[in-house]
Amino acid sequence: MKLVKSLFLGSVAGLAATAGVQAADLPVAKAAAVEYVRVCSTYGAGFFYIPGTETCLRVGGRVRAEYAYVEPVSREDDAIGFLARGRVQLDARTATAYGLLRAFVRMEMSRESGVYGSGTSTNLAQAYIQFGGLTAGRTTSFFTNGDIANENWGTVRFYDYPDVNLLAYTFSFGNGFSATLSLEEGSFATADLDNAAGVGAGQRLPDLVGNLKYSGTWGSAQLSGALHQVRSNALVGGDYPDSELGWAVSGQFNVNLPMLAEGDALWLAATYADGALGYLGFDPDISVGIASGTVLDAYIGPDGDIETGRGWSLAGGVNHYWTPTVRQSLFGSYARVEYGTAAPSADFTEWRVGSNLIWSPVSGLDIGVEALYSNLNPRGIVGADDDDAWEGRLRIQRDF
Repeated sequence: MKLVKSLFLGSVAGLAATAGVQAADLPVAKAAAVEYVRVCSTYGAGFFYIPGTETCLRVGGRVRAEYAYVEPVSREDDAIGFLARGRVQLDARTATAYGLLRAFVRMEMSRESGVYGSGTSTNLAQAYIQFGGLTAGRTTSFFTNGDIANENWGTVRFYDYPDVNLLAYTFSFGNGFSATLSLEEGSFATADLDNAAGVGAGQRLPDLVGNLKYSGTWGSAQLSGALHQVRSNALVGGDYPDSELGWAVSGQFNVNLPMLAEGDALWLAATYADGALGYLGFDPDISVGIASGTVLDAYIGPDGDIETGRGWSLAGGVNHYWTPTVRQSLFGSYARVEYGTAAPSADFTEWRVGSNLIWSPVSGLDIGVEALYSNLNPRGIVGADDDDAWEGRLRIQRDF
C-alpha cells in the first residue's frame, strides 16, 4: 500500500513539473495598448487630436431661443414670434508643409413662427476648405471685415456677415497686412430690368470681390470692393441692351477700447453702391409700418439702356462691458437709395437705431434683451408718407 501511494505521489509531482515547463514555453498575451485622446493646444481651447492622426478637431455648437415683438400695422399682422435654433459645427485642422489645412462645417436648424415666418428649416450655413491661402466652399463674404465687433441682433444697414459660396485666395504680407481676391455668388438685391415684371437675365459671371486688410492689437481696418454683372432679357427695339457692371466699395474698421473696459470696442462701416445694392445690406423689398420700398440694382430707362440704382449706407456701434458679465451694445445705421426719374421704384431713406443689454452669468451663456427703432421715408411719391416702428427681442443663447 505504501508502495502504491509513493508511486502515485511521484507521478503527480512529475506531471506538475512537466506542465510547468510547457507553460513557460507558451506566449503570454499582452494587454492591448490604450490610445488616449490627446489635447491639441495649437489652435486654442477645445481641440483634440483625432486618434491615430495629426489632425486636430473641435466639436462645437449653439442653441438659441428667441422671442420677438414687432409693432403690427393691421389686425391681420402678427405682433409676436418664437424662434428656436440649433447649430452643430466641426472644425478640423492639420499643419502641413504648405500651411494650414482646414475643413469647417456648420449646420443650422430652426423652428420659427409669427413675425419670424412659419415652419422648420435646415440650412448648410457654412462648409469650406482652407489650404494655405486658398478658401473654397461656403463661408462669410470677403466683402465684410470679420473682425468687426458687431453685436446687434436686429438688422442695421451694412453687409452683415452673409454666407455665400465662393472661391478665394488670401495673400498674407506679414505684420498684420493681407489682401484677398474672391469669386462669389451674386450678392444683389434684384434687377427690375424689363421695367415691369422684374425679370433679369441669367448671370454669366460671378461677383468679383477684393479687399485690403490690416489687423493689429488696436483693432482692424479693411477696404473692400465688388463688381457685379447686370444683364437684361428685355427686348428693346428688337435687341437686348448691353450688360453693365455694378460695383460697390466699403471701408470698415474696428477699434478696441481696453482703456474703458476689457472687451470694449467701436466699429464703423461706410458703403457706396452703384448697380450692386445688395452690398448695402438690403433685401429686394423693405417695409417699416405702412411705408415700403423696393431695392433695384437696375432698370430699363426711356432710351432702352440699363440704368443702375445708387445708394450709400453708414453704420456703426459701440460695445461696453459694465462688469465682466454684463455688456451693452448701442448701434445704428442710415441709408439712402436713389434712382432716375423713370425708375419703377421711388427713392427712399432709412435709419435705424437700437441697443441691447446682455448678461453672461457663466461662460458661453447669454441672456439679453434688445430694442430697435426704424424709420423709412419714401421720397417723390405723392401721398406716400414715412413711417416708423419699434421691435423688441428676448434671447437666451448657449454656445459650446
